[in-house]
Amino acid sequence: MATLLYRLGKTAYRRWPLVLAVWMVALIGVGTVAATMSQPMSDQFSIPGIPSEKATDLQQELFPGSGNAIDEASVSIVVAAPEGRTLAEQPYAGRISTLLDGLRSVPQMPEEPPVGPVEAAAAMEKRIVDMAVQSAQNSGGDAAAVAAARQTAEKNAAAVSPLSPDGRVGTIDFAFNVATTTDVEAGTREQVLDLVKTARGDGLQVEVTGAGMAAGPGGEEEGGVSVELIGIAIALLVLAFTFGSLVAAGLPILTAGLGVGLGVTGITAMTAFVTLDSSTPLLATMIGLGVGIDYALFILARYRNELEHTEDRAEAIGVAVGTAGSAVVFAGLTVVIALAALSLTGVPFLAAMGWGAAATVIIAVLVALTLLPAVLGIFKSKAFAGRFRRYTPARDKSGQVVNNGVRWARLVGRAPIAFAALVVVALGLIAIPSTRLHLAFPSDSTAPTDTTQRKAADLVNDAFGEGRLAPMLTVIDGRGVPAAQRPAAYQQIVQWASGHEDVANAQLGGMNEDGTGALVLITPVHGPEDTSTEKLLDNLRDTQADIETSTGTSIGITGLTAIQTDVSQRLAEALPLYLGVVIGLAFLILMVVFRSILVPLTATLGFLLSVMATLGATVTMFQEGTFGLFPGQPIISFIPIFLIGLVFGLAMDYQVFLVTRIREAHVHGASYREAVVDGFRNSARVVTAAALIMTAVFGGFMFMGEPVIQSMGFALAVAVLFDAFVVRMCLIPALMYLMGERAWWLPRWLDRILPNIDVEGQSLNRPHLTDHYRDSDREAGADTQPVRA
Repeated sequence: MATLLYRLGKTAYRRWPLVLAVWMVALIGVGTVAATMSQPMSDQFSIPGIPSEKATDLQQELFPGSGNAIDEASVSIVVAAPEGRTLAEQPYAGRISTLLDGLRSVPQMPEEPPVGPVEAAAAMEKRIVDMAVQSAQNSGGDAAAVAAARQTAEKNAAAVSPLSPDGRVGTIDFAFNVATTTDVEAGTREQVLDLVKTARGDGLQVEVTGAGMAAGPGGEEEGGVSVELIGIAIALLVLAFTFGSLVAAGLPILTAGLGVGLGVTGITAMTAFVTLDSSTPLLATMIGLGVGIDYALFILARYRNELEHTEDRAEAIGVAVGTAGSAVVFAGLTVVIALAALSLTGVPFLAAMGWGAAATVIIAVLVALTLLPAVLGIFKSKAFAGRFRRYTPARDKSGQVVNNGVRWARLVGRAPIAFAALVVVALGLIAIPSTRLHLAFPSDSTAPTDTTQRKAADLVNDAFGEGRLAPMLTVIDGRGVPAAQRPAAYQQIVQWASGHEDVANAQLGGMNEDGTGALVLITPVHGPEDTSTEKLLDNLRDTQADIETSTGTSIGITGLTAIQTDVSQRLAEALPLYLGVVIGLAFLILMVVFRSILVPLTATLGFLLSVMATLGATVTMFQEGTFGLFPGQPIISFIPIFLIGLVFGLAMDYQVFLVTRIREAHVHGASYREAVVDGFRNSARVVTAAALIMTAVFGGFMFMGEPVIQSMGFALAVAVLFDAFVVRMCLIPALMYLMGERAWWLPRWLDRILPNIDVEGQSLNRPHLTDHYRDSDREAGADTQPVRA
């Protein structure tokens, strides 16, 4: 492979006009398809196979035209009078009336205009009570039965009433007339927010919440663009410091940006042929930009290093692509595996994001191998122009650079056991809180305290109980029950649901026209993010078979809370399989790359250690709210699997970048100690720069106002910090010292089976390396004593 990539790099450098033309044709072609044939991306949140999805399908079969809890663009405006006053009094009633008049003119409103909480509560109570009384009378009940039915109906009406028992807090509930939440226009939300602000006054508090008021993915979250720009600015600073050249600092940003642009445009173009989720470009942009910068940085740094040994720039870039490019290919392959394997979760939107990001990584690899050498062919001697700092490191007697990477490697070599033990113990202690990990989806109750969504949720929780925001819907299929027995069967199911612990109320929510289906609304005691609500859902499903047998019906439980809980469980169940496949395939690839069993094993164990420590730190900071920096709340369900996928790819990048240089020195004659030092001499600076860029980019998201984004940014930044600077820079060299020559042990039968791909460029003609290590070995004690390794 090294020879093939060597030729590719030289050809791209010398024939840069042709390479640029090919990339330009690709960009224009993909852009044309995207502009002329692309279709809107989908926002259907469908998770095939989960119980709540099946219940939703049953609901739509029995109740055609009924909405989907995920897609419904619901809005709830919460109004609250001052303590001791009611919403029926003036001036509060007048302000609510003005608010309702304004809402009628808002675009995308439902055909039936919303009603104030006082009027809606009275109408709802009358309807529920009248239906219950009528049903009791029709069934021949006496006066006591009718009175009991009335009392139960009044209790049920109070449980779902939009007006609090004291009349002080109420909700104005409606759903925008759109297919999905992402169809709600920004102008529509802005008008609602303006009306809410205008309605406040005279002591009336008005807040708004609901899925219909949330911005679509990636487009309108406040601060998103500024965070990206800050990340790019930090990357430029790190690259400028690394190369001491303004031109060289801009090259990785330029090529990575072009690669990401082509990748995202390609994703848009693919909508002409397949349906993709609207969140697909998000991960592609994040990971594509990160690895694109890393790969270009690694090859560019190797190119500068090779210029010390030859004045032939084409030869230098050929060697750089042949060696560093080989590492880039296999580093990219591990990232692609980690991302593509997201399809194993069974969650379509995660699979789409994974495949889209994987395609972007492949483009980033191709850009680094071909477009970067072509750009260097354009700049030639000006590639490192604009110098503001000249790199003049100290050198030893043989002329080799003695930089901080060398000094650090020698320091670790003095006490490798101590360094390895310190890393394992420290990360192990940090990982302990991960055993208390609680996964859930975010809710308005966990939003920042200064947002209108959180204020609305707090008002509802205080006035109606936490369970009001976590309703569940039981869908009953009564087609197998004789018509005369259906009402009794439906009431039996209501009683079954009411009998469960942590159920505040259960009531019949309605039947379809022919009576073959019914809905039972269940209001839990606790909120959607509470573990008690999750246990309630499990208990309902555990006893579901018994009530189905006794009534002859088929039932399913759905609703937003049930769907989110099922998704969380699906992700948790998929995590071991995902982890096993990713680590297993990557282990095989690393075994081919390094021709070793122990090196891939230590790389994998180090990654697991860093991930567990990251989860522990995230639980400590966000779930438990330690130090008071962030409010305590559950960790969003897909963070662990995203964390594993992204960080595994980046970790293997750093592993490949470091250890390929160690192996390269080893195959050219260096002793194991000298090889470790030489690997850090040539790669530590580059890996440090790459890790700093990724840490800064991810860490920037912690300054956004949304806790979900903050927790993701924190987890990714800490993971890169732990893996790059603790595991790869401390643990791996310590283990390499301890393993010695045994690090490259490989059974003979396996050595014959594995293909020899020559990642370290052993087949390339570079006599200066062999001569250097042969001369170094002749120096007395130069590389045999631990302190002077």
